[in-house]
This record gives sequence, structure tokens and C-alpha cells, in this order.
Amino acid sequence: MSAPLSPYRRTREALRAYRLVAGMWLRASLAYRASFWITTIGNGVTSLLDFVVIAVMFRHTTTLGGWTLPQVAFLYGTSGLTLGLADLLVGSLDQLGQRVRDGSVDTVLVRPAAALAQLGADRFALRRAGRVVQSLLVLGWSLAELRLDWTVPKLLVMAVLVLCGTVIFGSVFVAGAAFQFFATDAAEVQNSVTYGGATMLQYPPSVFARDLVRGAVYGIPLAFVNWLPALYLLGLPDPIGVPGWFRFASPLAALLCATAAGLAWRAGIRSYRSTGS
Repeated sequence: MSAPLSPYRRTREALRAYRLVAGMWLRASLAYRASFWITTIGNGVTSLLDFVVIAVMFRHTTTLGGWTLPQVAFLYGTSGLTLGLADLLVGSLDQLGQRVRDGSVDTVLVRPAAALAQLGADRFALRRAGRVVQSLLVLGWSLAELRLDWTVPKLLVMAVLVLCGTVIFGSVFVAGAAFQFFATDAAEVQNSVTYGGATMLQYPPSVFARDLVRGAVYGIPLAFVNWLPALYLLGLPDPIGVPGWFRFASPLAALLCATAAGLAWRAGIRSYRSTGS
């Protein structure tokens, strides 16, 4: 009997499986390049309409909840960028309920590779990068308008914002997929947290009810994606009423989210029962 793999070896093998499955789907999508580019550009243009709505609102006001248009654009860009990266990497997990219903999860579990890596890379679609590119363009415009005084700490917070925001949204995708092992029709519930949460983060926290904001801090910690780091980066007062060190706590929130998502995934996998078909 072979010895169990070390955590490092398991992680390396899972990443290798993800790369192979994602590469297969990437090659398949690039086989029809015209369709790929049309879909990618279409996704970016569709996402841009959300920002157009925000820009139209600012034709009738100079601030929204005390935030100017470039500051709101910063929230929009960071929210769309982190969600877009998470969606690109593991967005396919939101369709896990369908695979549970038709029993195709069985084919994943019998392969000698991590199920999460296989399902996360399944139907990997580079066309989702349209949201990422569009968000980067809006973020770049906002930073150009804001003309921030960049320091080493601010650069680190900005880098951590992108990384930890992606981890937090990715963890929500994984946790939502794990819930679909128990409730196979829960894809819309998951989408309300991921895509709905990203839409909420496009607007200043000061425009929402205090209880909703508290839920985004102490419940599902989406506030750590961009609301709290943005207060430090943009030099804005705290409308949330949380300790000052929360502005730098995105790594802790990401770690807690990833741990909770991992435990939820293991519970979901263990509870899975084949359809028998």
C-alpha cells in the first residue's frame, strides 16, 4: 500500500490536474477564434453597461454617499476585477448542481486527481476575461483621475486587495458549490452572493443600510474585498464604524473564507451519493 501524499504533493498534483483540464478547454475554445473574440468582447461590453449606469447617475449629482465618480469607479474596478478573476478560475463550479443531478460527478471522483481541481477547471472559458479587461480599464481611469500619492504600504495594500479579493470570491464560489451537494437547485442562491455581492461592492458602503454593511463585514466578509482597503487607499473616513485595523485585515478574511470553503467542500464531497443512473 502506497504512503499517503504530503500536503505539498497533493497541492502540486491538484494544480497540475487543474492546468491540464483548463488547457484542454482553452484549446477547444480557441479552435473557433472568431466566436471566441466575439464572445469575449461581448462580455466586456455587457459588463461596461453597469458602469455606464453609474456614470449617468453622476450627471445629476457630484457625489454618491460622499464619494466622487473616480472613487466609485475605483470600487467598481476592484470589485469587477476580483470577481472576474475568481469567475475565470473557478466560475464553472456554479453549475455543480446540474452535474449532481445527472450523476456526472461520478466520472470525476473515479479519476486519480482532486475533484475540486477537475470541477473548477471544467469548461474553463477564457472569454470570461472580458470582464477582467473591462474592469482594469475602469480601474486605470479612476487611478489616473484620483492621482493617489503612492507609497510602499499603499502599493502593498493594493496588491493584497486584488489577491485577497479574488480568494474571497473564489471561496464563495467553492462554498456555494459545496452547498449544491445538499441542495442541487441552489445555483441562484450562490449567484446572489457572488454576482450580487460584486454589484453591491461597486457602490459606497454609505449608501446601504447599516445592518447590510455589518453583514458584509461580520457575516460573509465581502467588505474586505474592496470597501475597507479603499478607505485607506483613498483616505476616506470610515462610514462603517469598525476598528481601524480592519482596513488591513483582508488577508485574515481571505484565510478564514478559504478555510471555511475547504471544510464545506470536504463535507459536500463526503455526503455525495450517486444518482445510480
